[in-house]
Amino acid sequence: MNGPRTAQRSSDNPPMITLHHLENSRSQRILWLLEELGLPYEIRRYARDPKTMYAPPELERVHPLGKSPVITDGDITVAESGAIVEYLLDAHGGGRLRPAAGTEERRRFTYWLHFAEGSAMPPLLMKLVFAKVRSAPLPFFVRPIARAIADKVDASFLMPNIERQLRFLESELSGRPWFAGAEFTAADIQMSFPVEAASARGLLDARHPRLQDWLARCHARPAWQRALAAGGPYSMAD
Repeated sequence: MNGPRTAQRSSDNPPMITLHHLENSRSQRILWLLEELGLPYEIRRYARDPKTMYAPPELERVHPLGKSPVITDGDITVAESGAIVEYLLDAHGGGRLRPAAGTEERRRFTYWLHFAEGSAMPPLLMKLVFAKVRSAPLPFFVRPIARAIADKVDASFLMPNIERQLRFLESELSGRPWFAGAEFTAADIQMSFPVEAASARGLLDARHPRLQDWLARCHARPAWQRALAAGGPYSMAD
């Protein structure tokens, strides 16, 4: 684990928010949110095990599950991407990046905030798992059976579900530039991870021009660029 990195801010006060940042993970979007809000923070970086790609055991000292993202804010520890987003908006957002309560935009915001992990990520994660099954070093007599099962699950279950979801996302961006409505919100930050995962795996194509445009506009935001510089190399390809 590398030492902490303190983001450069004009405030004379030391940063009170620490992001425990695992490389190539969901914690990148929390870093992006911190940059969008302009909050002082520090980064503690954690490298994945090069063989298993698991988080290192040091993260268990921060949270019992040893996963990222997780933040500490004084004596408060918050894990889970959606919970962290809501905590930061409640505690430090000042009304930014979240539509007003009781509006249609707020209802959409809440939906997409939870959709990202509740619906979008599970089939993408399963697709990654079955891709690992195909490439796993197995005995020669087991390998064709494992690959056949993986291919069957992918063709009959995973890809139909992923393609259905991508069609849905594409349609939801019709008539509005951002997922909650006319304004960029933290729901777009939350949705970035599954859309980036789909893009990295070649699942976005000519059928998804709005999604591709939305992702390009996300990546063009100055705060996203600053988060990328602060967090170090970031890839969804593996």
